[in-house]
Amino acid sequence: MAEGAGEVGEVKPVVPHPPLEKYYGDPGHREEYVRELFDETAPWYDWAVRFMSFGSGGWYRREALKRIGLKPGMRLLDLATGTGVVARAAAEVTQDARAIVGIDASIGMLASGRTHNPKVHGAAERIPVRSNTFDALTIGFALRHFADLGAAFGECHRALRPGGRILILEITAPERRVPRALLGAYMGTIVPAAMRVRSRSRRAAEMLRYYWETTRDCVRPEVIVDGLRAAGFEDVKRKVELGIFSEYSGTK
Repeated sequence: MAEGAGEVGEVKPVVPHPPLEKYYGDPGHREEYVRELFDETAPWYDWAVRFMSFGSGGWYRREALKRIGLKPGMRLLDLATGTGVVARAAAEVTQDARAIVGIDASIGMLASGRTHNPKVHGAAERIPVRSNTFDALTIGFALRHFADLGAAFGECHRALRPGGRILILEITAPERRVPRALLGAYMGTIVPAAMRVRSRSRRAAEMLRYYWETTRDCVRPEVIVDGLRAAGFEDVKRKVELGIFSEYSGTK
């Protein structure tokens, strides 16, 4: 899984995309930039999600959760929960919001969430939960913002009970030039422009441009699949909806 190593025993982090230095300059400032960006734009995040998905996102997330076997009585950890869009869908499936724990590195996102489930401030690479605790774990359209995919996947594996399932939802930019350009025009130009008009916030529009560029430059699906296997997950699969929506799943 590691792309390389420095000194003996030192494993190089597996980053989800190359540095986008026009946003934060020194790559060492990326995590701080991302945290502050989402803290500041959290009040408009739910609107952006609804706009991008044409209002169908809730249905899609519920169906994806059912596909990994989520049902009432199960406990779920929603990693990088944001404002809780996946947590809300999970609560509809489990019929118990208290069974859903949301973790996010952005305090602003946690504070803006309209959910009634427990929320914890924390990072994906150091999940603040006990081992072997959850029946399912989700990462909804946030994988691109992690600092180290290898460390995050290892922590996901640790947090799940034996037999527990992971579900990662992501947008995968098409490799073909024309579909990629069309998706880029929508996510990278139209959606940020609409957000700027809706929120009157330059920072909110910047968040959505950054969202597209991290999607565009994200590691390809085979890297994610290999990373999940390297972390110990079995029966790792990728399901694709509408050519761009990737569902990665695996079992501990």
